[in-house]
Amino acid sequence: MAFSQIRVLLIGSALLLGGCSFTSDSLFPSLGSEDSSAPGDAGSPDAAKGPVLGTTNFEPGPVTPGAPTGTFVGRKVQAFRGDLAALKSIISQRNATLQTLRTQTSRAAASYHELVGAINARLQVGSTPGNPILVANWRRAQELMNAMSADVAKLSQLSTEVSSDSAMAAYLLDSVRASYSLSGAIEEDHRQLRVLEDDTNQTVVLIERLLKELNGDISRQQQYVANERGNLNVLSASVQSGQMYGSGVSAYTSRPTSDADVAPARFGSMDVANRRPLVVIRFDRANVSYEQALYQAVSQALERRPAARFDLVAVSPSAASPGQSALGANSARRNAESVMRSLSGMGLPASRVEMAATTSAQARGNEVHLYLR
Repeated sequence: MAFSQIRVLLIGSALLLGGCSFTSDSLFPSLGSEDSSAPGDAGSPDAAKGPVLGTTNFEPGPVTPGAPTGTFVGRKVQAFRGDLAALKSIISQRNATLQTLRTQTSRAAASYHELVGAINARLQVGSTPGNPILVANWRRAQELMNAMSADVAKLSQLSTEVSSDSAMAAYLLDSVRASYSLSGAIEEDHRQLRVLEDDTNQTVVLIERLLKELNGDISRQQQYVANERGNLNVLSASVQSGQMYGSGVSAYTSRPTSDADVAPARFGSMDVANRRPLVVIRFDRANVSYEQALYQAVSQALERRPAARFDLVAVSPSAASPGQSALGANSARRNAESVMRSLSGMGLPASRVEMAATTSAQARGNEVHLYLR
């Protein structure tokens, strides 16, 4: 990449990389002892494990049998025993559904990371922009991510059903305990009530454990899906450009890019005379390749300041005739909109970026400047 096309301006010593300079400690002050490492990308060993799901099998045991005593309380015990057997059968079904969803998610995650790993491996050695093979693999990875997202919805429905089961189990336990006060019972009735109470109480505990672990699965899988959707956004931009951007800018942001983050740009005025730009992109020729340098600069900034916000400024020369100034300003704004789309594709929400336009006597042509706010 030619130095006239793009410069990444950072205070301090510079590591030259294809005509672009990078360093960050002076411009981005250290956050002290805080850990600023980014979450693993879609191809990292940590991410490749997929969502961390529970492993407990919540299969209930059989109801302890008991012989009829012929008393009123004895008949109540038999009815409660039947209710408990029906409840345990339902819990067995819920458990089977949970285990099936866990297996589906694990297999989908394994296939997903295999595809993403293959895409990243190909991008690392270089690829053509919009390589149809990589595009097809990316679409398949997105389908797998959609399937895992659908599994989250199924888990949520299952959680609702188990919550209802928990209420039923608590009601049954209260009913069993209340039966001790009924008249007309013999010693065998109370013995069977104690056995039934213990069995019902164990079922209540089992359901509570099931519900707790199920909700934990839902929370972790929701976070996993949200993170990976952000990584897929970055991977899509990488595939389209034919070069690897890395772990997604969205790894440092609070949410993945949405349709709201690609709204039409609104350019205000901004005084940047005494500010030093993080990135300067000079559009002095067709097809300026700036995405990789832009990505690295923004990701470095977000690594050190996860809540960082940016100003994206379209800059046109001020030393021009009125007609040329108008044409230059329009061209600079279109270039800024293109850079904004690149940032959105990398996973940076538009809410983090303020767009503006200005003129500069130092500008030799249309430029786009990115400032760290």
